[in-house]
Amino acid sequence: MPAREEKRNLETIPVGSLGIIPLEGCKSLGEKIDHYLVKWRTERESEHKDSLAFSGYQRNSYVLQAKVPRFGSGEAKGIIMESVRGTDLYLLVDVANYSLTYSLCGETNHMSPDDHYQDLKRIIAAVGGKARRITVIMPFLYESRQHKRTTRESLDCAIALQELVNMGVDNIITFDAHDARVQNAIPLNGFETVPPSYQFIKGLCKYVTDLTIDSDHMMVVSPDEGGMSRAIYIANVLGLDMGMFYKRRDYTTIVNGRNPIVAHEFLGASVEGKDIIVIDDMISSGESVFEVAAALKQRKAGRIFICATFGLFTNGLDKFDEAYEKGLFDKVLTTNLIYQTPELLEKPYYINCDMSKYIAYLIDTLNHDTSISDLLNPNERIQNLITRYKGQLSELD
Repeated sequence: MPAREEKRNLETIPVGSLGIIPLEGCKSLGEKIDHYLVKWRTERESEHKDSLAFSGYQRNSYVLQAKVPRFGSGEAKGIIMESVRGTDLYLLVDVANYSLTYSLCGETNHMSPDDHYQDLKRIIAAVGGKARRITVIMPFLYESRQHKRTTRESLDCAIALQELVNMGVDNIITFDAHDARVQNAIPLNGFETVPPSYQFIKGLCKYVTDLTIDSDHMMVVSPDEGGMSRAIYIANVLGLDMGMFYKRRDYTTIVNGRNPIVAHEFLGASVEGKDIIVIDDMISSGESVFEVAAALKQRKAGRIFICATFGLFTNGLDKFDEAYEKGLFDKVLTTNLIYQTPELLEKPYYINCDMSKYIAYLIDTLNHDTSISDLLNPNERIQNLITRYKGQLSELD
């Protein structure tokens, strides 16, 4: 058993019998999470294991069977195929999984974020208030980029959060929300936005063996002012300098729903010869990170490692292949919190940061109603990892 697992004080009585329902787009992530939970709970020693309060504590699987069949018209319904009465229920949904399709009057439709969100509501409706507690784990927060009103427009993310709470959801866990202040829409309910900082650093240390982690050789850069807090955190825990790009936009025109970027102005110390960690919440088309990487290379930066929680790659991977061949960047790190194409996983420049173990820790701890503060702030784990890396230990768990 890992040393970290032994340190978790999980002797408290579980809130209820643990149940996980990964929606169709989140099946593979759900299976990995389930594997860890089964393993830990089989190995965990507890004098209360046989008590009534711990009933169903050890099982072969915590995944509850559910499905969302569709009619020929494209309409659907949520069905849960086993009892959820009294369970502490965790629903996993990947709203960014565009690989799933359904038939609409004979035509093949790819599922959009709206479809996934609607399916989530169908499963919550099927629960019918019978679960003891419902926690929604939605790594890519639905409509998170539509989080504030600047003109006469909809506030989609806030509406979605209120809708889920009104349906009986107690807690919502997301990762690297575009703007965490959207939780103000549901001030009386649980909302956690979890940074994958540790997994990025772990991925870099595992696959790049010759890093010199100090302020003379490395630097953290935020591609825009919105991502400053991420870059500040990583820079502080690693003891590095930080820089940022200011996106100068043309506010007189709108292209594809946004104001085009005129120039990237860099604010920070010299990057010459330094390895650069560029950290952001998502890669959409990739144009922005290419411009940032090009601007850093003009300033004679060394290797460039692009870290983004969500790799959407909305325009495909051809541009990334070109940029990699030109030497614009060295590695791209994204998580498996959203759908990854088989093509992406085979790229020589890609590092996959697996989040399943981390989510399993969160679920296991929350089921016991124990604090997750140490999981939300991984400073200690990062310091241990860096110490081991500098000691050139190959085993990075």
